[in-house]
Amino acid sequence: MQERFIVPQFIDTEDKILGPITVRQFVIVLVGALFEFLSYKLADFGLFLLETIIIAVLVGAFAFYKVNGMPFHVFAVNFIETTFKKPRIRVWHKEHIKVQEFKNKDEDKKTEEIIPRKSPISHKKLSELSLIIDTGGIYKGEKDANIENNAV
Repeated sequence: MQERFIVPQFIDTEDKILGPITVRQFVIVLVGALFEFLSYKLADFGLFLLETIIIAVLVGAFAFYKVNGMPFHVFAVNFIETTFKKPRIRVWHKEHIKVQEFKNKDEDKKTEEIIPRKSPISHKKLSELSLIIDTGGIYKGEKDANIENNAV
């Protein structure tokens, strides 16, 4: 008996819980609200307003902003990893470097090379070749056909 398996289709999309908000975004907003509450209880009002702005920007970026189609927290982790943990990785930007060419004494002598010109193929010959290709080699061409007819 043949077994059938159900293959998941959209494994890269996140589950939505409240309209367009995903579980990850909801948890990040809840953690931001917790930090806002702690800021309200522990700081005076002026410092609370400053902390509110900073926390709101960070929560908004981490919850909703995407860089090149990936969530901001993945981009931030990759950025920190590549700048601090792996600074040995270098990106090479190729630049054009002018190089001075040196010539031999023999190269100063001008030697002209004669290039033979091929005669252009006539229209009749081109149509004959295309007929040979189109027929898959069954038609052999006028010269070969005349030779076969004379031999028979």
